[in-house]
Amino acid sequence: MEPLASRIRPKNLQEFIGQVHLTGNGKPIAVAIAKKHLFSFILWGPPGSGKTTLARIYARSLDAELFELSAVSAGKDDIRKVADFKTGRHKVLFLDEIHRFNKAQQDFLLPLVESGIITLVGATTENPSFEVISPLLSRCRVFVLESLSEMDMEKIIERTDMNLKKDAQEWLVNMANGDARQAITLLEATNELYGKITLENLKNALQSKFLRYDKKGEEHYNTISAFIKSMRASQPDAALYYLARMIESGEDPKFIARRMVIFASEDIGLAQPTALVVANAVFAAVDVIGLPEAVINLAHGVAYLSQAKKDRSAYDAYMLALADAKQYGNLPVPLKIRNAPTKLMKNLGYGAGYEKYTKDDLLPDKLKGKKYLK
Repeated sequence: MEPLASRIRPKNLQEFIGQVHLTGNGKPIAVAIAKKHLFSFILWGPPGSGKTTLARIYARSLDAELFELSAVSAGKDDIRKVADFKTGRHKVLFLDEIHRFNKAQQDFLLPLVESGIITLVGATTENPSFEVISPLLSRCRVFVLESLSEMDMEKIIERTDMNLKKDAQEWLVNMANGDARQAITLLEATNELYGKITLENLKNALQSKFLRYDKKGEEHYNTISAFIKSMRASQPDAALYYLARMIESGEDPKFIARRMVIFASEDIGLAQPTALVVANAVFAAVDVIGLPEAVINLAHGVAYLSQAKKDRSAYDAYMLALADAKQYGNLPVPLKIRNAPTKLMKNLGYGAGYEKYTKDDLLPDKLKGKKYLK
C-alpha cells in the first residue's frame, strides 16, 4: 500500500499547508507557479517542512519532466542521464540534500544549469552558502522554509482522517516539533501496530522498530539537540556519547563541527574566548583530515567545550539589540559618529565632536541609556 505521507501529499498550492511567506498570495513561489516562471532555486529548511512537495508542485505547474535524485547516493552518471534524457518538455531536477554533493559533482552540474538544459530545484537542511559552490549558488534563488507552526501541524494531522483525542494530538504536535513527515510517519506506524490512535499507543510506537534512527530525518535533529544541550550542561560524557551516536549513524562530521563553532560563541562566549579558536581548529581539522581520523579531533573539541565555563551574555546582548533594531527600524545615527567623506557632510555636522575614546553614549537618541551587554 502507498505510504500515508504519499497519499495525503498536496498536489497544488491550494492544498499546501504552511510557508505562507513563500506560497501566499503575491509571494515568490506562488507568483512563479502562477506565471510558469522557469528558474533554478534551492529550498533550505528543516525536515518535514514541505521541500519535496513544493518541488513537485512547481514542476507540475510547468508541465515539466521531473527527475528526483538524492545527493547521498547520486553521482555524475545520474546527472548525465537526466541531461541526456530525450523529452519535449522542460527538465526539472529535484536534488535532495544538495549539500552532500562534493565540489567536483557540483562543478559538473553547473554548466547544465547555466545553459538551461536542467532546471535545478535543490533541497537542503544546511545553510547552502557553506556547502554549495558560489558559481552554482549565484545561479539559484534561495528560499528559506520554516518549521511548521502548531496550527499548520494540526491541519496536516486532520488531513490524515485519523481520529485523535485532544491529549494525543497535543502530544504529537509537540513531539514532531514542526516536522510533518515525522508526525505522519508516527501516526501510520501507530495505526499499523495497534489499530487505534491513543496517547499511550503513540508513545509506544515511537520506541518501535518502525521508527529507527534516520540520519536524514527527525533523529538527526533530536540527537544534535541532545549533543548541544549536553555540552551546555557541562556534561562531557553525555556529549561524547551523542557524538559517537551521530558518527556511527553516518552523520556529516562537518555538520557536527559547524555546530561546535556556533556553540563556542553562543554558549561559552566571553567566559573563555579561546573556545572559538579551538572549535574553528576542530572544523579545519575535520575538513582537511576527514573520517575516520577526524573523530579524534571532534572528541578533543567536545571534551574541551563541555568543560569550558559558560557565558551567553554576548549572544543575549545581540538578541536584545536585534529586538530594538526590528522595533525601531533605522534610527538616526548620532552626527558625531557619522561618516563625513565630503565637505558638505562636514558642514552639516557629520563627524563633528568625534573623539576616539569618548565615554559619551553613542546609541541613537531614542535608545540612549540602553544596556544590552549585562
